[in-house]
Amino acid sequence: MSDAAAATAPVQQKAPSSSSSSLPSVKIPHQRTVIDFATILGLFFSVALIVGAIMMGHSDANFFNVPSLLIVVLGTMAATTISYTGDELGKSISIMMGSLSRKVTDPKKLAITLMDIAVIARKKGILALSELDKDLVREPFLRRAARIVVDGYTPEDVESMLFQEIEVEIERNKRSAGIARRASEVAPAMGLIGTLVGLVQMLAELENPEAIGPAMAVALLTTFYGAILGTVVMAPLGVKLEKNAQDDALIKTLIASTAASIARKENPRRLEMVLNTELPASARIRYFD
Repeated sequence: MSDAAAATAPVQQKAPSSSSSSLPSVKIPHQRTVIDFATILGLFFSVALIVGAIMMGHSDANFFNVPSLLIVVLGTMAATTISYTGDELGKSISIMMGSLSRKVTDPKKLAITLMDIAVIARKKGILALSELDKDLVREPFLRRAARIVVDGYTPEDVESMLFQEIEVEIERNKRSAGIARRASEVAPAMGLIGTLVGLVQMLAELENPEAIGPAMAVALLTTFYGAILGTVVMAPLGVKLEKNAQDDALIKTLIASTAASIARKENPRRLEMVLNTELPASARIRYFD
């Protein structure tokens, strides 16, 4: 072996060489479809606990009343609708329904994939990213980011466009969480309104003492329904939507940071440090060590 070849051998063991055969292969991590059992089980056990407490009570009281239920549920929907546009509500409903079953990407595996892409761009040039277009189909945002870099936009434009898209997505998810939180505030108020309606009806029957007790029970049921809808359903859902938005923003921030780094033609070692500052401590990578 020549002196030049011997000098380059240790380098080839630590980092990919410029030859295409030693470049890393890009493997986009599979997006796992995750059913949010924590939300489903939490909702189930919360309702089961309430129902169990009712069933164990030594009373024949009827806890189901259609008018009270309609006042709370439909009233909450109507009052929440006033605060937002139809388009916002439509998008939010789809996001809320999707929170029970959503696609999740492992941030650590994605970070390693992003480092592979950065190494390829460093060794073969930015135009090499166009060869990975078909491999990036699984991650649409990563595919768009790679195309923007290949199209020759300045690093400032790449960073601006991608992070602006992330901010728009975060704002949309926050709006959905805000709608859920707004509904959690309206539901108890609608329950109180229903209670006042029931009390007025009860006072109208003061001449009939036998009707006072059932009327009072019906009046209080609306407060009961409002408390359940607001506290058990809508408020936790708002928190869940915010958490999902944070997870999605993390994935897209990793991609945007990588695209900006490649556009600046920075050393991948610096990118590794940048990604580790974004990743949680348990998911940090050691790509070159």
